Amino acid sequence: MELTANRFQESAVIALHDVTLQTALDRGTGNADGRRRTVMSELDLSQALRQQARGARLRGLHDLPELLEQLEANVTARGGHVLWARDAAEANQHVIDICKAKNLKRGVKSKSMVTEEVGLVAALEAAGITMVETDLGEYIVQINESHPSHIVMPVMHMTKEEIRELFMRKLDMPYTEQASDMTAFIRGILREKYLEADFGMSGGNFLIAETGTVVIVTNEGNGRLSTSVPPVHIAMVGIEKVIPTWEDFATLVQLLPRSATGQRMTVYVNMFNGPRKAHEPDGPDEFYLVLVDNGRTDIYASEYTEALACIRCGACLNACPVYQNVGGHTYGWVYPGPIGAILTPLLKGKENAAPLPFASSLCGACKQACPVDIDIPDMLLKLRRDLNPSQDPLWKLGMKAYAFGFSHPLLYAFGGKAASIASTFIGQEAADGSRKMPALPPPLNGWTDNRDFPAFPAHSFREWWKANKGD
Repeated sequence: MELTANRFQESAVIALHDVTLQTALDRGTGNADGRRRTVMSELDLSQALRQQARGARLRGLHDLPELLEQLEANVTARGGHVLWARDAAEANQHVIDICKAKNLKRGVKSKSMVTEEVGLVAALEAAGITMVETDLGEYIVQINESHPSHIVMPVMHMTKEEIRELFMRKLDMPYTEQASDMTAFIRGILREKYLEADFGMSGGNFLIAETGTVVIVTNEGNGRLSTSVPPVHIAMVGIEKVIPTWEDFATLVQLLPRSATGQRMTVYVNMFNGPRKAHEPDGPDEFYLVLVDNGRTDIYASEYTEALACIRCGACLNACPVYQNVGGHTYGWVYPGPIGAILTPLLKGKENAAPLPFASSLCGACKQACPVDIDIPDMLLKLRRDLNPSQDPLWKLGMKAYAFGFSHPLLYAFGGKAASIASTFIGQEAADGSRKMPALPPPLNGWTDNRDFPAFPAHSFREWWKANKGD
């Protein structure tokens, strides 16, 4: 996928005026975030569980090198093959080499963000290997020659009506108003693909070090069919997905579906330990695990290590007011939303995604929604700092004056009173009866050029407290 993150502002303007996109986003993000809130509220100790899940992910990152070695040893002991990839090119080449060595020409793949990240499907096509996406959303995106716009729901940007028209145009589907008829039609097409495939591919939601197990959680049978029907299974997973134990998995699997789709549990939880044994009736004859770095060790060695704790649930996207209005394609790469505003600069170079850390109101909704409590707003602030290492001298002087004033009670009180008096002269009454400032003087007019600034109240909180509560 082409990197267009530096065109965020232009893309956002277009997205805001796209009526169909706005309809799709209103439906998708509203429903997803609402379901998440409902099922999370059912957990009496939801906050304690979040901290337990956070601990599981941070323990995995703390012992990452040792856990990866343990994982490799256990996968190998069960008859699987482990391949390490430093970057996207090496990851894709591993898969191409396997296909050439085994004469594999047709593949089926379940949903995987890391394969999107490395551009696997395009690399396979260039090598003469056909790969069919079998996740319904990913399949829609593939036949539409587009890209996913959400980590969990790839077609968040499309309405049901758009998808129906696409199926009718590309696949000659008969007209129908029912989503169930559309999915049944696609199911009939994909079933043949599983039977024709030479190999199947998957990603991995978790890698369990103590047993060498790859786990994927899905709501469609495509994950199990893609990995068990073809004779060869190749799993491509980022190295940060490793966790120490099954106990850690038991914690995380309670939060992933609740955060991602508002379900208590996904329909399928598939676990892979290698190729099938002689006594087993189904499963692949060969199993390969490709562990992808592609910039993760650089993040691991930085102050942004916590970003690697992400479990790719997409909850921060659904809760984010920016994503809710501009969608995923605006962010210009594979990972959209608040977590994408961190991962894209870190993986692709900060200079290549400079607007993204600023594409946030820092309201904190993303941190509140995150099932492992990643401090996304703090990392966005640090990235802003990194992108502006040499600030304008006038700006720095202003910030020093601001800090000095807010550090001295008398100056703070005087500034508030002066602002309140100024509001009475230049403030205007809004339709709801509140007062707002029509414009602030330079350099503060950058705010009021795009949004209202509320007028200062006639009395400060300290004055109210003294009048109502005494000293």
